[in-house]
Amino acid sequence: MFFSTPLPLQSGAELTDYTLVYETYGTLNADHSNAVLVCHALNASHHVAGSYESGVKGWWDNMIGPGKPLDTDKFFVIGVNNLGSCFGSTGPMHANPATGKPYGANFPVVTVEDWVQSQARLADALGIQQFAAVMGGSLGGMQALAWSILYPQRLRHCVVIASTSKLTAQNIAFDDVARQAILTDPDFHGGDYYAHGVVPKNGLRVARMLGHITYLSDDDMAVKFGRDLRSGSYQFGFGIDFEIESYLRYQGDKFSEYFDANTYLLITKALDYFDPAKEFGGDLTKTLSNTRAQFLLVSFTTDWRFAPERSHEMVQALVNNKRTVTYAEIDAPHGHDAFLLDDQRYMNVVRSYFARVHEEIDGGSLKAGARA
Repeated sequence: MFFSTPLPLQSGAELTDYTLVYETYGTLNADHSNAVLVCHALNASHHVAGSYESGVKGWWDNMIGPGKPLDTDKFFVIGVNNLGSCFGSTGPMHANPATGKPYGANFPVVTVEDWVQSQARLADALGIQQFAAVMGGSLGGMQALAWSILYPQRLRHCVVIASTSKLTAQNIAFDDVARQAILTDPDFHGGDYYAHGVVPKNGLRVARMLGHITYLSDDDMAVKFGRDLRSGSYQFGFGIDFEIESYLRYQGDKFSEYFDANTYLLITKALDYFDPAKEFGGDLTKTLSNTRAQFLLVSFTTDWRFAPERSHEMVQALVNNKRTVTYAEIDAPHGHDAFLLDDQRYMNVVRSYFARVHEEIDGGSLKAGARA
């Protein structure tokens, strides 16, 4: 969807016009009360469910669809691609209207809050004044939390999975090392590599390999790879000896073929900058005092990137504000990636929660005038 009204950004810059790409699933009911916005994580997109003719499956297809935990027979689900992405919405690869050339490094730095502002404009255009829920995992969970703060009256439920209210210093450090891998790639050309007909693949590979390590737990790596050798013996060189090395190289190579380096820089900076409590002196309770939604938070015991302790902090702040909070801590071995996988305890928590959300819509509480 094209927007001609300029979008002011937190940085002080603005996008004079822009396009947001989105997909919808299910049917919007008569009073528009069954809409759920799904916010995506770092390398995902608007394609959250189903399969294209090409065979590309939605990144949360196990979660969203007919009869699934977020049931599209009951809910109208919207997946939107964030600004700065490389999957259709306006980003560094697109033409800057001021120059007619790709934005490249001149695309403005965007924040989680900027994304939420653009998503709110999309909701307006679709005639949705209030979401039944806003939901996301990881970076998507940050967006859901930001929605509850910036637009407290526009969502009834906030679903935050494997996320945090701010990154730790260690997380920021990982992001910076990944960015440095891209920035120092000779093919980066200051972000204007499009004009040179090249891609900083080596930087993207290293960034993805580093990121992927943080998404897995030590236990998961041990079970999947251990110290298994690819050829059965040491090669006494600097190529691939271990299966884990082969796996990381494969992930890095694949990522470098479809993801944009400037987008990676932008999205990791958005991760780093997210800290809604900053303007409240770091007090998360004050930060969440104006929220009105009910909340579901889910964490995973082996997620050391966005550890359960970060969810505990959000839960405590919400409880301090007497908000209705459901919290599940899933004992899963898969690390941060667990939010994308099929652990039945996790899926059942989400299924049960959305069944309750649907009961509110279908059972009469909203029809009786109880909408927030």
